[in-house]
Amino acid sequence: MEGNKNYSDRRDFTHARREGAPGFEVILRRFFREVQQSRILSEAKKRRFFNKDITRKEKREIARHKAMIKKLKRGY
Repeated sequence: MEGNKNYSDRRDFTHARREGAPGFEVILRRFFREVQQSRILSEAKKRRFFNKDITRKEKREIARHKAMIKKLKRGY
């Protein structure tokens, strides 16, 4: 079952454990540092706007449409 991902097996979950009695700010700072070191955010930003490659047929249709729009604007 490739489509069904078991998220408990993933290693890229970041967490900060509360050891002893540190304040909330200390835990939050530790969490942000771990997120930066694991590069989770940079990977998410890379994948945020992923676009599939356009096929030749789609490129032709787009070019044909643009040419038609230009022709109409010029008044031919």
